Amino acid sequence: MSQSGGDIIEVKDLVKTFGSFTAVGGLSFSVKRGEIFSFLGPNGAGKTTTIKMLTTLLRPDSGSIRIAGLDTAREPLEVRRKFGIVFQDASLDDELTAWENMFFHAVLYAVPAAERAPRIEEMLRFVGLWDRRKDLVKHFSGGMKRRLEIARCLSHQPDLIFLDEPTSGLDPQNRSRLWEHLRRLNSELGTTIFLTTHSMEEAEKVSGRILVIDGGKIAAEGTPDEIKRRTETRTLEEAFLALTGRDLRDDVPGAVEDMRKARLIWRGKSR
Repeated sequence: MSQSGGDIIEVKDLVKTFGSFTAVGGLSFSVKRGEIFSFLGPNGAGKTTTIKMLTTLLRPDSGSIRIAGLDTAREPLEVRRKFGIVFQDASLDDELTAWENMFFHAVLYAVPAAERAPRIEEMLRFVGLWDRRKDLVKHFSGGMKRRLEIARCLSHQPDLIFLDEPTSGLDPQNRSRLWEHLRRLNSELGTTIFLTTHSMEEAEKVSGRILVIDGGKIAAEGTPDEIKRRTETRTLEEAFLALTGRDLRDDVPGAVEDMRKARLIWRGKSR
């Protein structure tokens, strides 16, 4: 699926403004192929805006983004075929079976007809849902739906997957099981995982590298241990608070809702 070596995401001097407000101010970073990378920030820090630009939902004012060597501004459709995305809110069709949800995604992403069935079977077996392929999704638990979304986003064999709060709302057992599948995905298939989460414990446990953004700029970048040493703290949560402060933040108006609506793009709507 993924090729080894090099950077799969390259961001240089990224800027996005809304009127007089600068949401992202000159952001530069890279993500290596095959790593689990966490992108963290408080509400209103520019995180959602950055993710929308990375996933071709928003054009930057200046700067560049390359995904798997492709320019997101010039080649958005080709870029979308290089990644999968699992939104925080479920984007499955509850009135369809697991197989049908997988099939329509494969058609949408132009998976060759001869490859659809074997690829769907492979992914459903990978996440432990092959025996439930004929069941309606509305009868699935939250953990099963999350696993199905991951299987679905893998059906077109992306090099990279974006996970937006993937374990939100899951109980500890389902959270642990989901991360078992994600680690297997990363280690066995070499898929790069770009994670956003408000769980500092989760980010610290699973991430190879972490980037903390605040005020549209990088507040810290490195391994969890490097960030803790730099901030002289014992946990990533303490480091996060040291870097971003303890004041309450409000979501940027419309940002969360925009991300929820964005899932329509991956269900066949135009940009």
